Order: sequence, then C-alpha cells, then structure tokens
Amino acid sequence: MPRAARNLWFHTLSRLALVLGAALLAGIVLGQPWPALALAALAVVAWHYVRLHGLLRRLAARQRLSEPRGHDAWSVLDALLYRGQSERRARKRRLLDMLRAYRAMAAALPDAVVVIERNSQRVLWFNQAATPLLGLHYPRHHLAPLAAALQPLPLAQWLASGRNAEPMRDAPSPVDPAVRLDLRLLPYSDELWLLLARDVSKLLRLEDMRRDFVANVSHELRTPLTVIHGYLEMLEPEEKPEWAPLLAEMQRQSQRMAQLVEDLLTLSRLEASAAPQDEPVPMAPLLAGLRRDAEALSHGRHRIHVIDAAGVDLLGAARDLHSAFGNLLSNAVRYTPDGGDIEVRFLREADGGVTLQVRDSGPGIPAAHLPRLAERFYRVSTSRSRETGGTGLGLAIVKHVLGLHGAQLHITSSVGVGSTFSCRFDASRVLARSPSLVASPA
Repeated sequence: MPRAARNLWFHTLSRLALVLGAALLAGIVLGQPWPALALAALAVVAWHYVRLHGLLRRLAARQRLSEPRGHDAWSVLDALLYRGQSERRARKRRLLDMLRAYRAMAAALPDAVVVIERNSQRVLWFNQAATPLLGLHYPRHHLAPLAAALQPLPLAQWLASGRNAEPMRDAPSPVDPAVRLDLRLLPYSDELWLLLARDVSKLLRLEDMRRDFVANVSHELRTPLTVIHGYLEMLEPEEKPEWAPLLAEMQRQSQRMAQLVEDLLTLSRLEASAAPQDEPVPMAPLLAGLRRDAEALSHGRHRIHVIDAAGVDLLGAARDLHSAFGNLLSNAVRYTPDGGDIEVRFLREADGGVTLQVRDSGPGIPAAHLPRLAERFYRVSTSRSRETGGTGLGLAIVKHVLGLHGAQLHITSSVGVGSTFSCRFDASRVLARSPSLVASPA
C-alpha cells in the first residue's frame, strides 16, 4: 500500500478513535460508558450516511463538483470524482471542438455532402453546398427520404444498389438542369451512407470542346492529307532512283498520318455516342474476317489461330465490334516477333456471358504499364511504336467500344511470355447463333 494511502487511513481511523474515546470518557464521567459509546458510534454512522447521501444526490443531479478540501477518506473520494468529472468535461470540450471543426470543414467544401441513414434512406445531415446543388433546405428536408427530396432524379434504384452503386457522372441538378453533377454513394459504416455531389458542368463543357476540336481538326486534316498522298502516288521512284527511299518514307508517314486521323474521328464518334445501335452481330463471319485481316497484315510471319468455342452471336454494333477486335488483333501482329503465335478464342462463360481473347507470344508488357495501356497515345516503348506504325489510339478505341456495350477489357501479360487481351460480355449481349452460321472459322 502506498505511503500516502497508509497516512490517509491512519488519519481517518485516528479521528474515529478520538471521537469514540472522547465519548467513552464522557460516559465514564456520567456513569453510562456503553450507552455513550453506542450513541457516538451511531452519530459517526449517521454522519457517513449524510455524506454518502449528499454525494449520490450531486452525482444523480449531474452537478458540477467543487474542488474538495480536507484529508479524510471522503475528501479523497471527492477529489477523485472531481478529477474524473474535470477530465470528462475537458474531453467533451475537445470532442465538441473537433465536431465544430469538422462541420466547418464540411460546410466550406464546394461539393455537396449528405449523410443518409442506410435502412430508411432518410437525410440526417447535409452541408451548405447541398442547398444550391441539390436543393436541400433545413429543416424541411431533415429526416426526409432522399429519393423524394431530390426529385426528379431517378435515385430509388440507384440507392437500392448500395455498395454496388456506380457513380452517376452526368446527372442534372434538381435545382437547375443546366448544372451537371457527379453523384457518388459511399457506405462508410453499417448504418450510414455518404452522398457526394460535385458540379462537373465546366469539366463536361471542356470535354465537349476538346471532342469538337479533335473532330474538327481531324476533318480539316483529311483533305490536305489526301492531296499530299495523291501527289506522292504520282511521283515515280524510277525517274529519280536517289529519291526512292525518301518517297517510300514520305508515303509511309502520310499513310500513318491518315490512319491517325481516322482513329481520331472514330474515337470522337464513339465518345459522342450514348449507346450502340444494337443489332445481331454474326460472330462466325466476323471472326473469319478478322483472321483474313490478320493474315494480310502478317504476310505469313506468324502462326494465327482462331477458335470459336462459344457458338453464339452478339448483340451490338457490328462496325464498332469489328473495329475493337481488329485493333486488338493488329496490335498482336505488330508486336509479336516473326515466327510467333497469335491466338483468338471466343469462349462461353459459366454465367452465360462470353469472352473474346487475343493472345500473343510477344515480348510481354511490364506490370507497371498495364493500368495505363488504354489511355490515348500512351506507349510502353515510343521507338517500338514508331517502328510498327501504331497510332497509340487502338486500345482507347477498344475501351470505348466495350464501354458502350457494357463489356470490360482485362489485360494480363508476362514479360518474355506474351500478353492476353480479354473482352468480357454479359449474358444480356449473347444471342443464339443462326443455323446458317454454325460453322467455325477456325
């Protein structure tokens, strides 16, 4: 036992002994020692009960305790309670200061922040930006259902998706339809969700301007490129043998520039499309055409295999799908060394979907480059891309085509082994093959 605690109990027991001794002495003087001692003991017990009652009353009333004075056990107990209460009050002040700081920070955000109850989907709290962006007002929309508060936005089905809800990247604001919002649903606990709304009107306008600029410039470049290419075709290398290498390089670069313009126009068209014009796409003739194109591009330098193991057709835009698959296959031909293998597989999946795989035995792609391969003009090796004549837009076109068809592009690669590009389509895009097209192109 610590020395301070021993001193405390010695002081308390000494006072008790002094009181009882004084009572006993007075009783002896009066000739009634035991009754006097009993009365003194009862008085001591009553005094302790009075102190205990007062302490319990203050605690029940949550009164602020005063700093105690004294050196007995009750004073020490009061001191411990006073210290605990002071620490709790200090902690509460810190929490309130943090809460005020977080609320001030949330209020200062330019994006709308809305806290939603998970089960009832009611609005529990929102910051100031939610008023001009989403039209939420306090107290009218406090505890109101979010879907009803943000009409006419179709949020009921989106909220029902919960953790699987995809961001709504171009939603009109309930306040002003000209304001376009990016909506995201973040379940940050078991009971609460967070709705974030960001004004992306300027970004979308800039994106439209960029798209229009690229499309217009590409259209304007078509005519001069056609003229240049035509004049180059008129020049005969036999008349100026020393010009033959220069003319061949100029023709090659003009053709590459024309292909770049065509890819830019294709990409602009895909970006401007909201959804493909769905039609049955016979896969057997499409795969046969892809094989002929690959063999023409390869000139017999590769072993090309096309395997149709799915036996079904697709629902989508035939032109766009042919462009996407053709880009994957032409990349495989360009980047696979002579004598390598290129394999195209059309496979059924267990869930009813299908996958078209393009596998090559090329040099492979380092893992650090895989996340950025579908970016425009992104190149793993600039020198190799120039040698093969690529435009740097092929995989960007593939990504946009698959996105319009609700499909995904998956890329796996091992350096020194090869790469596999997989186009995964949902079961909703699968059609039974026409009886006249059951033959496999392999």
